[in-house]
This record gives sequence, C-alpha cells and structure tokens, in this order.
Amino acid sequence: MKLEIIDYTIIAIYFLFVMGIGLWLRKRVTTGKDFLLSGHNIPLWITCLAFISANLGAQEVLGMAANGAKYGLYTLHFYWLGAALAMIFLGVYMMPFYYGSKARSVPEYLKLRFDEKTRTFNALTFAGMTVFSSGVSLYALAMLMQTILGWDFDISVLLAAGIVLIYTFSGGLTGAIYNEVVQFFLIILGIAPLVYIGLEKAGGWSGIVKHVDDAKLHVWKGLDSPAHNPMGVDAFSMVFGLGFVLAFGYWCTDFLVVQRAMASRNLNEAQRTPVLAAFPKILMPAIVILPGILLLALQAQYKGFDLPINANGYKDYNMVLPLLLQKLYPSGLLGLGITALIASFMSGMAGNVTAFNTVWTYDIYQTHIKKNASDQHYLYVAKAATIFGILASIATAYVARGFNSIMDLLQLVFSFVNAPLFATFFLGMFWKRTTGHGAFWGLIAGTLSAACIHGFSVAEGKGGWLAPEYNFYSATGQAFAIASFAFLVCFLITVLVSLKTKARKEEELIGLVYSLTPKQKDINKIWYKNPLYLGIIVLIITVIFNLLFY
Repeated sequence: MKLEIIDYTIIAIYFLFVMGIGLWLRKRVTTGKDFLLSGHNIPLWITCLAFISANLGAQEVLGMAANGAKYGLYTLHFYWLGAALAMIFLGVYMMPFYYGSKARSVPEYLKLRFDEKTRTFNALTFAGMTVFSSGVSLYALAMLMQTILGWDFDISVLLAAGIVLIYTFSGGLTGAIYNEVVQFFLIILGIAPLVYIGLEKAGGWSGIVKHVDDAKLHVWKGLDSPAHNPMGVDAFSMVFGLGFVLAFGYWCTDFLVVQRAMASRNLNEAQRTPVLAAFPKILMPAIVILPGILLLALQAQYKGFDLPINANGYKDYNMVLPLLLQKLYPSGLLGLGITALIASFMSGMAGNVTAFNTVWTYDIYQTHIKKNASDQHYLYVAKAATIFGILASIATAYVARGFNSIMDLLQLVFSFVNAPLFATFFLGMFWKRTTGHGAFWGLIAGTLSAACIHGFSVAEGKGGWLAPEYNFYSATGQAFAIASFAFLVCFLITVLVSLKTKARKEEELIGLVYSLTPKQKDINKIWYKNPLYLGIIVLIITVIFNLLFY
C-alpha cells in the first residue's frame, strides 16, 4: 500500500517523541536503582495505565485479533476468565506480600520465602520467557513494516530493535512506564476507528451474526467437547488451564506486570493498581478481539479480505490487523493506525526488556557474580543487560515466524514458566509448611513435565519432538493442557518434598505467608479506595458479560 506524506509524518513524530522521553529521563536516571526500579513515586493513574499497557503489546493487539478470527468469541475468555479474577487476586492478596517484603523482583520474593536456589531457577526461566516475549513483539513490528511499508524484514527487525534500545537504554523502567502510558492512548485512538469503520462496512452486529459461523459467536456454548468449538478445548481446560493456572500464573507471578504496581507511591495504591486496571481490561476485547470477528464478516461479503498463507502452509492469522488497516483506513488515519500498532509492539518489547535487565542484574549478577559492587557498577551491568536482551530478542523474532498466531506461541511459553511457578507461589503463600527444597524440586519437575507433554504431543504441526503420541485440536488446547499438567506436577512434588524436609521457623515467615502476616485494618477507608470492594464490582460486570455472550 502506498502511504502519503501525512502518514510518514505521524510515524516519524511518534518515533522522535518516544526517543525524546528516553533522552529527557537520561539525566534523572543516574543510578542502578533509578534505571531498574523507578522507585515508589509514580501516581496511581500512571501505574494503572502502565499496568494495562505492559500487557498491551504485540501479543495482545496483534495476537488477540488473530485469535478473534481463528477462534471467534471464545477468545474473550482470555479477558473475562483469564484476566479479571487473577488481577483482583493480585491486588487484594498478593500485592501486600510483594510491596511489604521490599523485594525488588518476583524472584527476590522467592528467595525471601524459600531459598537462593529457588530464586535462581525462576530468574533463569523468567529471563528466557521475557526474551521470547520481546522477540514476539519485535517480529510483529518487523512484519508490519514489511507488509505495509514494504521494507525488508531483516532491516525492519534491526531498525525496530534499535529504536527500543535507545529509549529503554536511556530512561530505564521509568522511561518504559511513561512511554507505556502514551502508547495506551495511541493504541485506543489508532484502533478504535478501525472497529467503527469495520462495523459500518460489515452491517453492524446483525451483519456479523448473519455472516460469521455461529460456532464462533459464543463463549461457553460448545465447550462440552474439544470437537465442538473452534478453539479445540473443553470446559475443564478452559476453566482450570486458562482461568486458573495460566491466568493466575501470569498476572500474579509475572514480574513484567507486577513491577508496574510495585512502582506505586504506597501499598493501597499498589493494591488498587491491578484492580482498577481490570475495569478497562474487561472492555479491551472491543478493541483487540472484535477486528478478528469483523474480518470474518467482511470475508463473507467482499473480495480482497482473504488472509495470506504463511511458509508452513497455514492461514497467517497474524495478518488480520495489517490487512484491515490496508483495506479500511484512508491516508492520515492509516498513519495513526500504523503508529498505534508500532506503539503496541514497542511497548511489549520495552516492558519485557526492562523486566529482563532487572532480574538479570539483581537476581543473577549481583547474587552469583559480584555481590558488593557500587550502584554505578550495577547501572552499567543493567545497561549491558539491556543490549544483550535486545540482541537475544532479535534471534527469537525469527522463531516467532513459524507460528500462524503469536498468541499460541506465548501461551506455550507461559505454560512452561508461569504454570509451575504459580503452584510454588500458591503453596508458599498459603501453606507455611512449604520448604525451599520442596519449591525448588517442584519447579524443576513442573518445567520438565511441561517439556515432556510438549514432546509427546502435536498441535498444528508443532511439538512431538520426542514422539508424536497425541494430537490436540489446536495449539491453544495443547498449551492449556501443558499448563494444567505442569501446575499439578509442581504442586504434588512440592508438597511431597516439603513433608520430607525441615520447614522454616514461623517467626522467619512473618510478612511472607498469609496466615502469619498481620492484616491491615482501616475502618475509615472509603469504598472506592478498598481493592476488595472494587474487585467485587469488576466480578459482577464480568458475570453479566459472560451471560450476555453465552
């Protein structure tokens, strides 16, 4: 597609703006702590928007649109089942542990609750996960530049990586958070008109109902069997695999999102950050999933909306949004839409890179390589880690090219890392008998079991590297099954080993285990500042939505 001068101007202004934020913050970011942690000084509205935007990267904006076309409204479960409950649980129950323990990262909390080996194992697996997630965002951005701007894929990868490196390298976590707020508004402004135009062209909701397969227009109907719905899962896999294991594993233990809430000014704001963020989160499907449904309706009515075939012979669902931008946006608006997508990709990549350099610097380098160096030394290490994280992301961007929905790849990565980790956290926070040995061997067993299930199963041509013994209906169904199995194995092994090993003294666990932590009581707290009351409101709205789209 040919872009006009106005489109290039909008894109250029955005690039200059985000790099300007990084350079502006450069003078303020003079220590390792400034670069990696941002401090407890960011207002509530900023942390809320950054909390949402940290997850509003390529995997959500591009991946959820892809899943909308591939699986239909069943994709809504990633929000109404796979986000809202976990975000409320994080705010009400888990943030007091993170914020009150003064841990600088999620792995550091594991050290305080368990031991050093548990922290180190999680730090290594989490670092790998952030690199994969960052690579997915980089791949998506490069693919967009290649498809719409006509640029070479390799050049696009290097250019995108260079821009993220500039503002992350200069501004650190603070720069990433402030850019995420800007990017949140850009994404809304850039994608919302696409939904409006698409609805008009498709004939409104009645046009969608008329031209889209009914099997893709429900959220619960058809979950009695994987063969009866396009997502290829059953109700148990959806509720337990996604709604409990993957959802709680991601929102409650992924340092990328937890880090944003921990930057709040006080504990109450840290608790309210994920709960308040849940309100716009449950409405985000209108922006990120509906375009995929609209494409299905437009394909049935017009020519030219067919998706291309990727190198593996499958429909490339990742092209849903780029295709709609090409077909529906005029000049000027097209530049804004492309800028919104670029913002989402850079947001996701920068968020993962900042989480990676924090974990690498504090949980690996400072712990095992050089313990008592100066703060300035750790600043240099963090910046070096930023460069390494960007380079590793470039490599994983090419891995992402083999998946026809990047969300499938991300769910697979989460099932390896977050699923067993949540079992460890769950036991550690609510069962004081859990030991460091139990947590460590549980994580090892859970991760290895995930690898075994993936090695013995196949979904859409992926997996089966040990022996293709079982075939899943979809890659999503495979990821849910792997996550469920990894959680259960980790849970069981942790319990068994903990019962055979010596537990820590109760006085050492105050503030780290729920039953041993003094409960905060504030009888004067008004309802809209109480995360529990706010969470109940979110749950009521979510239940209503589920009933409406049953």
